[in-house]
Amino acid sequence: MSGGSLLSAYAATLDGLERKSRRRYLTRQEGVDFTSNDFLALADDARIRLAIAHALQRGVPMGSGGSRLLRGNHPEHEALELEAAKFFGAERALFFASGYVANSALFSTLPRREDLIVYDALLHASALDGISASKSESHGVRHNDVTAFDDAIKDWRRRGGKGRPWIATESIFSMDGDRGAVEELATLADHHDGFLVVDEAHATGVFGKGGRGLACGLEGKENVLVLHTCGKALGVSGAILSSPAVLVDYMINRARSFIYSTAPSPLLACAVREALKIIDDEPLRQKALHRLIGEVGDLLAAHLGIAPSGSQVQPIIIGDSARTVKIARELQSNGFDVRAIRPPTVPEGTSRLRLSITLHVAVSQVNAMLGCLADVLKVSR
Repeated sequence: MSGGSLLSAYAATLDGLERKSRRRYLTRQEGVDFTSNDFLALADDARIRLAIAHALQRGVPMGSGGSRLLRGNHPEHEALELEAAKFFGAERALFFASGYVANSALFSTLPRREDLIVYDALLHASALDGISASKSESHGVRHNDVTAFDDAIKDWRRRGGKGRPWIATESIFSMDGDRGAVEELATLADHHDGFLVVDEAHATGVFGKGGRGLACGLEGKENVLVLHTCGKALGVSGAILSSPAVLVDYMINRARSFIYSTAPSPLLACAVREALKIIDDEPLRQKALHRLIGEVGDLLAAHLGIAPSGSQVQPIIIGDSARTVKIARELQSNGFDVRAIRPPTVPEGTSRLRLSITLHVAVSQVNAMLGCLADVLKVSR
């Protein structure tokens, strides 16, 4: 029997993270918001509040009471899925409690043992966890390198691969803010008779026609699956997976995290329904955010000489974890909620400040924050 406290190994791990400036802490919401993913400022929107209030008045319950396959399937879930499929131009849609659960379920369930999953090296952790649980062979390739995707599939075929390739990417990458090669990878999926999975988490509500994402022209194809998370620009929570109907039915029958999870609150489904209506009814929100993104790009160049990412997610690479944490804390002490992102969330040596541009901030506040950051960077060298 080993000596020491039952908890000593855990404490030692935390101490190691602290020494590397990688220990995480829960902190309250304080200061001007440069961190949240509430891009269109819908999280506290009056229309969503009212939709929930009306749902409560007509008897929609707070809890679902069970999994969707037992008694937890509510008309609000089904109404959301019908409306979401129509909104995004897909054959069917399936509602999950979170993007993490949806990604994990998709990749652990749909690719078959004889298939290959080829994924972008910067794909979200939720998808990577799903891929690790899959029975398929998998291969990560250089970020946004379409040729590398193609080469991986060709190599697999040469080694005797007989199944279907699954190509996985994001439309807007969550830590770099750059665009994925969605159209090129769709062409590649067609060429190799495979599937394309696009995570639209940071594009839904922000990019594409009417906020429908950068894969909006592809949804409805038999080999395209798209994930739309509801906790970012839609301001609520949960995730919608759109795909061919047969794959939705397959998920209902085989995805363990769907089958064995209590269904999301019907009130949550009601709130997401209203959020989609707001996206459709109020296109000026999307236009205002894009105008702000352009103005922020000009300010980044003026204050820091940094090229803008072209999206509402703007990384400022610092490199060293300890220095990144120190700079973030200095900004927070000046009233700006900017957070440090460190490995393993991002690659080694690329610790960064992740600026999230939302309709919660004005240009003057962005200008003040970047001016403060420029001063802090000079001092912290």
